[in-house]
Amino acid sequence: MTAIDPMAPAGGAAEDVKASKGEYRVNWLQTGLLALGSLVILVPLYFAVVMSLKTGRQAASGTGFSLPSPIELGNFAAAWELTNFPKAFAISLGITVVSVAGQLVLCSLASYAIARNWHHQLFKWSYFYLLAAMFIPFPVVALAQVKLTSEVGLDNPLGVAVLHILFGMSFNILLYTAFLRSIPYELEESARVDGCSTWQTFWKMIFPLLAPMNATVGIFAFLMSWNDFMMPSLIIADPSLQTIPVVQNIFQLQFASNYNVAFASYLMAMAPALLAYLVAQRWVMSGVTRGAIK
Repeated sequence: MTAIDPMAPAGGAAEDVKASKGEYRVNWLQTGLLALGSLVILVPLYFAVVMSLKTGRQAASGTGFSLPSPIELGNFAAAWELTNFPKAFAISLGITVVSVAGQLVLCSLASYAIARNWHHQLFKWSYFYLLAAMFIPFPVVALAQVKLTSEVGLDNPLGVAVLHILFGMSFNILLYTAFLRSIPYELEESARVDGCSTWQTFWKMIFPLLAPMNATVGIFAFLMSWNDFMMPSLIIADPSLQTIPVVQNIFQLQFASNYNVAFASYLMAMAPALLAYLVAQRWVMSGVTRGAIK
């Protein structure tokens, strides 16, 4: 007979130990990847913050990663005046608000019509037609858009907001349609029994249920509109009506020797986008995963 060592772990226990060790190694790998990804974001952000707080002499002579001594807050005031930041901020904010509101309303309505009439060929092929637009980048049709907006009098911030809405429809309708298919149709039937019209059913029942997806679409639309450089620079004819990214590029020559003022300007332009994402980020992945899984 083979002697059994009472101190040796049982087969199942040994497998559990190995599994736990393997899981521990995987966790270390995930932690390392997350740390590396965080450094890719945090190091440039640290560099921008440190440079924006330095004097002109410190920015020109010292290393970019050294701490400022003393701290110079006047860089933000200089950037505020050089770029006429209040006006550019108001224009960017106006474009972003119109773009986000338009995408939420228009894309949710279009997706609702498609999802509830999927058995009709017209709505089905309309869905595929809209998705095909995802494969057409703006630079391909940029010249045509510039000419068209000029002829119809939309070579201004309003025209940029309209184009943002139209170019965002493909991706947004994809998200909304997937999410709407997870909402039981019986809820709408009960609303119709109570006397609600299609319009009332959508606004009083369906649209509130789209809150996670509205947050996802809203933050994506906000970031796309706020950070967009190419479309405003091509569409808006009046340089005095340009958005923050374009204004910063126009004044780039003035920032060529003033890196501290340049980085202060970049931080002021980046702050609203960071704030918007921090507020809504918990709903972003929730909306995406719920729409994909269900």
